[in-house]
Amino acid sequence: MGLTNEIIKQRLTDKFGEQLTEWEVPYGLQTFRVPAEMNLKVMQFLYDDEELRFRFLTDLTAVHFPDRKGEELSVVYHLHNLIDNIRLRLKIYVPIENPDVYTATQLFSGANWMERETYDFFGINFIGHPNLIRILNVDEMDYFPMRKEYPMEDPTRRDKDDEMFGR
Repeated sequence: MGLTNEIIKQRLTDKFGEQLTEWEVPYGLQTFRVPAEMNLKVMQFLYDDEELRFRFLTDLTAVHFPDRKGEELSVVYHLHNLIDNIRLRLKIYVPIENPDVYTATQLFSGANWMERETYDFFGINFIGHPNLIRILNVDEMDYFPMRKEYPMEDPTRRDKDDEMFGR
C-alpha cells in the first residue's frame, strides 16, 4: 500500500495526540505544528518508527513573522523518507525575545551547518549545538539580517528613477 499523508498523521496523533496542531497538506506536503520544547521528541519518533522512517533532513530554515506576538520566529524542518519517497514539513514557533530551540545535530549530522546558517541569519539559539557560531556573516555583526526589522528600501535615495520600476 505504501506510506501516505493520512498514515503519517494517524501515527503522529496516536503518539502525540492534540499536542500537534495546524495540520495542512499544501501541494501534497504533510505539514504540522509542533510545540518548540517537543521538536526533538517528534523528530526522534519520525526517525525511529519502522513504518515512518524519516531519516533524512532535507532542509532547515526559519521565517520571521513580526506581527505574531509571542511566536515571531518559526523554525521549519523538511524531512524525507527515502524508502517510500515521501516528505513532510514540521514547524515550531518561538518568541523573538527567547528564540531557544533544541538542536537536531545528534539526530541528523547535516543539521550542523543548517542550524548555524539559521542562527546567523535569524538569531535562533539551537541549544546543545556543538559549534553555534556565525557561518556566512562577519563575527562583528550585531544583528540578524533576515529578520524583517529594517525597511526594504531607503526612502531618502535619489539615485533611482521609480518609473524604471513601474511605480
